[in-house]
Amino acid sequence: MTHDRAMTPDIHKRIIEHLNSVVLMFDEGLKLQYINPVGEMMFGMSSHHMVGQSLSRLIYRTDLVQALGGALDAGHPFTERECEIEVSPNKTVIVDLTAIPLMEPNQPSGLLVEMTQMDRQLRIAKEENLLALNQATRSLVRNMAHEIKNPLGGIRGTAQLLERELEEEELREHTGIIISEVDRLQKLVDRMLGPNTLPQMKMVNIHEVLERVKQIVEVDLPEGVNIRRDYDISLPEIYGDKDQLIQALMNLIRNAIQAVGHEGEITLKTRVQRQYTIGHQRYRLVADISVIDNGPGVPESLQEKIFFPMVTGRSDGSGLGLAISQSLINQHRGLIECRSQPGNTVFSVLIPLDDHGDGDKHG
Repeated sequence: MTHDRAMTPDIHKRIIEHLNSVVLMFDEGLKLQYINPVGEMMFGMSSHHMVGQSLSRLIYRTDLVQALGGALDAGHPFTERECEIEVSPNKTVIVDLTAIPLMEPNQPSGLLVEMTQMDRQLRIAKEENLLALNQATRSLVRNMAHEIKNPLGGIRGTAQLLERELEEEELREHTGIIISEVDRLQKLVDRMLGPNTLPQMKMVNIHEVLERVKQIVEVDLPEGVNIRRDYDISLPEIYGDKDQLIQALMNLIRNAIQAVGHEGEITLKTRVQRQYTIGHQRYRLVADISVIDNGPGVPESLQEKIFFPMVTGRSDGSGLGLAISQSLINQHRGLIECRSQPGNTVFSVLIPLDDHGDGDKHG
């Protein structure tokens, strides 16, 4: 029995849909016939709304549209590196672009366009670096914390013994200070160590988690601060630990409240990202849970290291909240990203929605 070694069109389509680059197919009139999922994500539109539109309606750059049309007319490939294109009136991306005219005998001509989004590649590299640094830093902090806890226990025990031997009340007040300060340091070290239990994973409605956190923080919310919801109600449930998700989001929302001060707006936003890469792993569906505030923003000098323990922009902050949140989300195979400028700070919690799966490795 022989097997047909030629790949079927369905297999071709599956391969294209799992590529990390954007693939577009245009007919001889430069009307879109096909776009893969990564392309949908870059343009921010579904293929249903894009197929049939002309090239000039999709890319807002006249010289590039003319160059691509010329490549099709001449039958010669066209390449442009680090090409800046406007894919919508408010969105610009940087891509490496290659266009290949398709001129098969007895077949209608067309144009195959492939784009590799450079800023996306930079984001992936940044995430991989952040995950590696976070893991290394957490390991270092945990080792240091364990080393600190042992002598603290000895100091506390000695202070208690000394307190029993002292008769003067004034001297016992000094030992009381030692004990209370040791207890404070013990709590700080425990926070540095982070969660000491494995996550209890089950299907969780993230909107219920957000509503629970919102209910808690609104008790002490300043009158001039408004918390707004922008939920995607079609978002599937997340496989996660509800208590850990509450803690992680609580830290982010409390940070946002402190950032806006006595007057401002905080938005809790949920969306689904498709064919999304977290670090070195790509997932078919990812939950994007964002906490957005219109405060003064994170200082640029802190943005690259804001998730490291003991790094804070507030004089009264411990610098542990964001590090702990990042660690908790990492346990869900996810990541927290930060984008900030004055008036618009976004902390995005990204968690895979693939049920217990490992996603797809990208090459």
